[in-house]
Amino acid sequence: MTTQLAVFALATGVLTGGLFRMLSIPIPAPPELPGLLGIVGIFLGYKLVEALGIGIDLVEALGF
Repeated sequence: MTTQLAVFALATGVLTGGLFRMLSIPIPAPPELPGLLGIVGIFLGYKLVEALGIGIDLVEALGF
């Protein structure tokens, strides 16, 4: 991932969040720090399992 892409994603998020607030629409994300940290935790857990090479093919395991 490039820095330019990360900055673009952040700017898009800020603009979208501002638009949601101006229109009094609830944001589709946790509005509190613990909720945000939960999302970060999910991402970090995903990356950790990916780095460790642990995985299961759920479709195959269910027999589809």
